[in-house]
Amino acid sequence: MGLLTNRVERNEIKPGDHIYTYRAVFTYSHHGIFVGGSKVVHFRPNRNLDPSIGTSSDIYDPIFSLSTCSTFPDCGFRQPNSGVVLSCLDCFLRNGSLYCFEYGVTPSIFLAKVRGGTCTTAGSDPPETAIHRAMYLLQNGFGNYDIFQNNCEDFALYCKTGLMILDNLGIGRSGQASSMIGAPLAALISSSLKVLTPSSIGVATVTAGMYCVSRYATDIGVRTDVVKVPVEDLAMNLGWVGCHDEAAEENETCN
Repeated sequence: MGLLTNRVERNEIKPGDHIYTYRAVFTYSHHGIFVGGSKVVHFRPNRNLDPSIGTSSDIYDPIFSLSTCSTFPDCGFRQPNSGVVLSCLDCFLRNGSLYCFEYGVTPSIFLAKVRGGTCTTAGSDPPETAIHRAMYLLQNGFGNYDIFQNNCEDFALYCKTGLMILDNLGIGRSGQASSMIGAPLAALISSSLKVLTPSSIGVATVTAGMYCVSRYATDIGVRTDVVKVPVEDLAMNLGWVGCHDEAAEENETCN
């Protein structure tokens, strides 16, 4: 993979790889774990998995039909009330290009790749561990989808590293989400410094510097508020058990 792009061919990816593709003319990227056999496990908003909804206002991951795949009968498999989905590679890509997320990059490489959601300084666990986490979460869920704290990139990062954020009030592990917050924040801070740096070049330099610092500071490889959580204990540690129990009780009541 090069410095400017992580694009790969299909024959280059291996089971356990963290892959992604861009949507809406490179506006955002959708992430998942390649588990082999042309299958990908990924995480989506629950409401976008109901074909009866028709369309979605969620710009982060628009709806697509999970029942139109004629190649793989189990494409679109998921548990009730879960956003973790098993899809074939074709349905995951939706005619988009294939990219592979990089782990264990140096700080200089991390900062050189200006766009978030492409790499991390954190090291990854063995491929079989990533596959085990992805398949376990396919059966047990990954909590509620949140664009900033618990999105598709957060899911793939957890499968590869087992790291979770202790402070749920802060931003999640997603580099893409940190970029979405970091860019306007850097612009806001730099605009207040125009008195000190009146030239346009100075303002641009300050803005770029603040943006890079915010991206690096929120990377899971350097954060101090992360902890390794076994996938079997994930629901209990994050309080998802109670949520699942309440959902089950509601379903029983409706029935």
